[in-house]
Order: sequence, then C-alpha cells, then structure tokens
Amino acid sequence: MPEGDTVWQTAKRLHGALAGKVLTRSDLRVPRFATADLTGRTVLDVTPRGKHLLTRVEGGLTLHSHLRMDGAWKVYANGRRWTGGPGHQIRAILANADSTAVGYRLPVLELLRTTDEHRVVGHLGPDLLGPDWDPDRALAQVFQDPARPLGEALLDQRNLAGIGNVYKSELCFLLGVTPWLPVGDLPAERAAKLPALAKKLLETNRDRPVRSTTGHRGQDLFVYGRAPRPCLRCGTSVRVADQGDGSRERPTYWCPTCQPGPTPAPAGRIRPAPGN
Repeated sequence: MPEGDTVWQTAKRLHGALAGKVLTRSDLRVPRFATADLTGRTVLDVTPRGKHLLTRVEGGLTLHSHLRMDGAWKVYANGRRWTGGPGHQIRAILANADSTAVGYRLPVLELLRTTDEHRVVGHLGPDLLGPDWDPDRALAQVFQDPARPLGEALLDQRNLAGIGNVYKSELCFLLGVTPWLPVGDLPAERAAKLPALAKKLLETNRDRPVRSTTGHRGQDLFVYGRAPRPCLRCGTSVRVADQGDGSRERPTYWCPTCQPGPTPAPAGRIRPAPGN
C-alpha cells in the first residue's frame, strides 16, 4: 500500500499538472458519479492528507481518492500514450490543454463538497508531512492504549497519518523493539524519539524515486522485505510474520537479535520477500 511519502509525491505531480488550469475533460468511471462533469472548472489545488488525495475544484467541490493497495494516478502530456494499465482499470480522467491525469484501479473515488472534506479525513491524526503535524499529540494518541502492540498503533491513521507497513517495520527496527511490544512497555527515551524519527523518514523520502531508510544504495531498507536474508547490522536472518487484528493481517519484518521483545507464536513464518 502506498505510504505517506508516495501519496505526497503523487499529489505534487497532480498539482503541478492540474492546479490553476481549466479542465477540458472530466470522466469519473464509478457508478455513483458517472454523470458528474467537471469540464470548464479550474482545479484549485491537489492536497495530500495522510494517505488520501484531495483534488479541489472551482465551485466548492473536492474529488477524494485513496490508492489503497495498487491504485495509481498517472500524468501524461497530451498526445502521449497512456501506460498505467488496461482501459477497464481506469476510474478517472482529468485533462486540460496541456496534460491528462488518469486514475487507475482507484478503490475510493468520490466527489463531495469541499466543506464536507472532514467526512473523509476528519478522523485522521496529525499528518507527518502536513501543516497540522503535532508530535506531542501524535505520541499521546499512540500511547492512549498502552496494551496495544506498537506496530498496530503505528498503522492506525487515527493516531498519526502517513505510516504504512514499510515504515512500521523500519521504525520498530530503528527503535530496537519488536512490532508486538505493547506501547506501554516502550522505554521512555525511545518513545521520545518516535515522532521525530517517523517524520524524518518520510520527509527524507518524499522527493526520492527509491525509498531508503539505511542511506546505502542497493540496501535500501533494514528489514522490510528482507526475510530470510541477514540483518544488515548483526547478520541474523530477518524474520516475517503477519500482524493485525484478524481482518487486516499484514506481513511484518524484524530482526530477532536487534529487536528484543514479544514475537508471535510460533515466532514468525518465513515467506517470500516482496520487492523493496
């Protein structure tokens, strides 16, 4: 699933292509909004909010989209062939005199009043890459349930917005604890580092084509996607296990030597590593 830095990059591309320009084509290919037509309206801005995208249009309208697992927005110069996937996967087309933005496989696409944006993003916690970032509030919300596993608390967008499965695993590695550690057991000095460390990781990567948490090309991530390869610090085989509430289990990576603490029983099954 795209994380906050990827969504920020997408918003930047869309804003650069659409903002301040009049739409010459508007095609929303979802049943509820198939008859909506934004042609002739000026796009005001494209703003990321956590993992959500808000495309604001003249007349007090906002096109809200979420990429989830494999959605994507692609921008093409007019006349260029579209290459984001087959035509039946296209969910939205927004074009002006210069460019065309095409939304592929968008699981969430809805048109709403800009004044109603709170309905879709009002539940989110402070945005790690947004103007509302508040490290104290974010930390307090992560710790509001001391018994909750740290990995689950980091993924909860109501606590802080923008962290996905990659950064969850990498943050826990950098904090030196397993993702199953109850947040209340996180040592105070490490807890104090969490908000700034999370923000630094996303800010560092928001302008990079390839995400890196290590700073070393070719070894971009410490643990995510590396099972069963050796840990970059100690050489122990990185492990992977599912973590979640049962309805949304996600592969979670950790080093059993560098990250002491609770682990699943049995301690993680080895699975094929996805690409970084």
